[in-house]
Amino acid sequence: MDQLPEDLLADLDVTGVQSLSGGDTAAAYRLNTPDGPLFAKTMLDAPAGVLELEAAGLEALRSAAPPELSVPRVIRVTGQGLVLEWIDESYGAGGSATEAECGSGLAQIHRAEAPHVGGLDPELPQRIGSFPVDLSPTDNWADFLLHRRIEPLLRTAVESGKLDADAQDLLDELAPRAAELAGPVEPPSLLHGDLWAGNRVVDSSGRNWLIDPSSFYGHREYDLAMMLLFGGFGEACFNAYDDVYPLADGWRERVPGTSCRRCWCTRFVSAVATEIRS
Repeated sequence: MDQLPEDLLADLDVTGVQSLSGGDTAAAYRLNTPDGPLFAKTMLDAPAGVLELEAAGLEALRSAAPPELSVPRVIRVTGQGLVLEWIDESYGAGGSATEAECGSGLAQIHRAEAPHVGGLDPELPQRIGSFPVDLSPTDNWADFLLHRRIEPLLRTAVESGKLDADAQDLLDELAPRAAELAGPVEPPSLLHGDLWAGNRVVDSSGRNWLIDPSSFYGHREYDLAMMLLFGGFGEACFNAYDDVYPLADGWRERVPGTSCRRCWCTRFVSAVATEIRS
C-alpha cells in the first residue's frame, strides 16, 4: 500500500493491495475494500494530463455505450493514478454472441453525435496517449490523420532511431492518396483510439468491456483499422457492427487485416503502431 500515492487512496477504505501483471508504462493493482475490489493504475512519472485524458475518454465512452457494451466507471483520477470499477476478467475466449455484442455496441458508440474532428475538450491537454498532437477542432479528417497524427509520430520515431529514415518514403507515397485512404467523408465519431484486442476485456459473464482509451473525435475506420491490425476480434464482431452502422464500400481495402502483410499501407501502419505502443 505504501507504493501507491496517498491522494489516490484517500477515503476509499482500502484494506489490502495486490500488485497485478500487465501494462507497459503503468503499474496496476487490485484494491480490496469492504464494498468489493477496485482497480488502480499508477504512473508516477506520467506526462502532465495523460491520466486525466484517459479518465475523460472512459467517461465519454461510458456515456455513449449501449447496455451490451461496458466501460468501467472512474472512481478517482489524480496526476499520478486512476481508480476504476473492478472487472472480473475471464481468460477464456468469448463466443460468437460476445463478439456480436462487441461489434453492435461499438457501432452504437460510433453513431453517437460528435461535434468535430479533434479533441474531446479544449480544456484537456493536447495529446493522444502520451504523444503531443494538435487536437484543435477541424472538419478535415484526412488532413488531421496525415499531418497532425501520422507525420509528427513518424518524424519522432525516425529522429529517435525507432524507425529507419526510409519510412519517410512511405509517407511520401501515402500523401497523394490521403483523402482516398482515410475513408469517405462521414460525420465524425467518438473513437476509443487504441482499440487493439488487449483493450477489449471479456468478463466472467461473457460481457465486453472497453479499457485504456486514447479517445478523440475522428473517422470510425480508425478504430476498425486498429482492431484488424493486431487481430483478436471475430468476424461476428464486424458483421454485427455493419448491421447496426453499415460501413462504406471498400472499407476492408482501406484497413487491411493481418493477412495483407505485403501491402505497403499495412507495413506503414505497423511501423507507426510500434512507435505508438512504445
